[in-house]
Amino acid sequence: KPSTPECGVRVVLGDNKPSNGRRGFSLTKVSETRTAMAVTSLAPPWIILRQAFRSAAASSYLRTNHINLITNLSIPASLPLRHSALRRCHVAEAIKGDVDFLLKGVADQAVAKEVKQILEMARRAASRRELLHTDFLTPPIVKESVSLLGKFADVKIVAQGGYPEAERCRISIGHPDVLINDPDIVAALSITGGFNFQPCSHGDFLGAILGTGISREKLGDILIQGEKGAQVLIVPELVDFVVSALDKVGNVGVTCTKIPLLALEYEPPRTNSFKTVEASLRIDAVASAGFKISRSKLVDLISNKDVRVNWATVTKNGTIVKTGDIVSVSGKGRLKIGEINETKKGKFSVEIIRYL
Repeated sequence: KPSTPECGVRVVLGDNKPSNGRRGFSLTKVSETRTAMAVTSLAPPWIILRQAFRSAAASSYLRTNHINLITNLSIPASLPLRHSALRRCHVAEAIKGDVDFLLKGVADQAVAKEVKQILEMARRAASRRELLHTDFLTPPIVKESVSLLGKFADVKIVAQGGYPEAERCRISIGHPDVLINDPDIVAALSITGGFNFQPCSHGDFLGAILGTGISREKLGDILIQGEKGAQVLIVPELVDFVVSALDKVGNVGVTCTKIPLLALEYEPPRTNSFKTVEASLRIDAVASAGFKISRSKLVDLISNKDVRVNWATVTKNGTIVKTGDIVSVSGKGRLKIGEINETKKGKFSVEIIRYL
């Protein structure tokens, strides 16, 4: 009896001697019904046998010991890709299987949930030959969605954020025959006022816009321009509403106007780099040093869900950070974890890149 219910074939290596007199393999049928179903729905029998022999031959233990060893070749009951994984399949065919199997490489469950919804949008767009658009998405969701949907032959995707270096982007999904040109799904606004007397931060602009009643998903990047104000990326259908509703940022009266995307003035963000030595790479230790606040204060911010790593909310003080992580704190800004080196005393020298 096989050790797992999904087993279809077992390989026994022992003193069985085939007709040529050499020690070899014998294949034992474990479950005729399941084996037949697996072979019929997944691959020809010779592929199953070849994989079985390769698995056994790869083990040095098998080559040097004359004892019976059973190797189970597990064949899942349902796979999303029923034919060769090397070719591009159709999205509807993939979703018929286990969708979670497609998302097993996405570690963040919040990101996986969003990507799952986008995968369903892709199925609908492909089957109905529709053109669908997401709201603005965070970089991890955009990355995972583009990577996954790029494997399907019957959908085409375009990610747009308004300018080449945009972080928050919208994704357009459609059948290749429908999605021919890049859709016009991102608009830009210019917010001007007397900011030379009272400068406003990214959080000030974001809070003022959200205060009009729209959700964060409808907004893309906010490009701060110092005394000139800011430029904001937004969904086109809300342009007129924000132009009429937004009249103040902080204590500064503002004027909001629509501008073409070509008028966007993007400059690389200014940063300040420094190093800190910490006993561990826990988020509460590294981020408190990076934002120059007490560790207890950062713990409170984590409890209030105001701390994010790579745009995912942090819920545990002991979350470990690594090189390349983006850490953001509501009202404090964000920073990037640079090079990490271990000191002779077993501590960690961490490079902090603070966005100004």
